[in-house]
Amino acid sequence: MASILKVDTIQDQSGNNIINESADTITIGASGDTITVPTGATMTVPSGGLTGQNYPAFEAYLGSTQLVSDNTGTKVQINTEVFDSNSCYDNVTNYRFTPNVAGKYFCYAQISLGAGGSADFNLGQIIITKNGSTVIYSQCDQRGNPSGFAPTAITSGIIDMNGSTDYIELFGMVDGVSAGSESFTGDATVRYTNFGAYRIGA
Repeated sequence: MASILKVDTIQDQSGNNIINESADTITIGASGDTITVPTGATMTVPSGGLTGQNYPAFEAYLGSTQLVSDNTGTKVQINTEVFDSNSCYDNVTNYRFTPNVAGKYFCYAQISLGAGGSADFNLGQIIITKNGSTVIYSQCDQRGNPSGFAPTAITSGIIDMNGSTDYIELFGMVDGVSAGSESFTGDATVRYTNFGAYRIGA
């Protein structure tokens, strides 16, 4: 016969609450068991996050088109948050992600690159930097056949973060045949240009 255990607080043998960040390991269930979480249940996450979970995490996108200088690496001002689990992404000033839990993070981004009129697009680059240095890089090269279409540069990779001072930022570059109309495409609702990351482990 099934039993129901109703309590307000579960503590470890040292008297630490289960939500205490310094608590010992508490095991629920055994190998092969299924732990069911009822629909609508929520979890309170400590300020430092929970080990083994995919956060801190964020995704944000460019809310309007950003004009940029020709053939010049420029920080993408990703300003519209989809979510930000631990308030680690700055979408107002520095446009950077500084996670507060150490670990390996899967980082991804795309930039819709614009270069103006017909046959104006030569070359575009997308760069994710860590602490100001390039870590992940990709490019769209059409110098042999310049295009008027706006290609999308996409990149991703895994970056180690120390959980305190390490940060990542997104940069892009557009080289146009006729300088003066280069841009990163943004929109209030469609994520043409976006940036995100989430923790995958220690």
